[in-house]
Amino acid sequence: MSRSPRPTCTTARPCSPSSAASRRSARAAGPAGADAAKLHGDKGYDYDHLRRWLRSRGITPRLARKGVDSSQRLGRHRWTIERTIAWLLGCRRLHRRYERKAEHFLAFTAIACALICHRRLTK
Repeated sequence: MSRSPRPTCTTARPCSPSSAASRRSARAAGPAGADAAKLHGDKGYDYDHLRRWLRSRGITPRLARKGVDSSQRLGRHRWTIERTIAWLLGCRRLHRRYERKAEHFLAFTAIACALICHRRLTK
């Protein structure tokens, strides 16, 4: 009996969470709130419509508020993401985007993620 892999979504360029493309990719990634219980973000994401959008999907927003909170407390959570991105950018094909087709770039991103996981698990 083979199980189908869980659908995932990666983007080749950053996009705003409120853009149409990110709404489509959020739907493609699976049911709302399946994996994400909380979203940590800095002051650049402090918008009421974004907080409502996250809550409607069962995700607790942990966003620094403009003029109130310091973004320093987010460092405890952001370093994990930034470290992982640094590992990905350590791969030469991803650091400089040589591929013209997005499918090829995403394939190399998936290969790099698999290699990173393999290295971490064999340590």
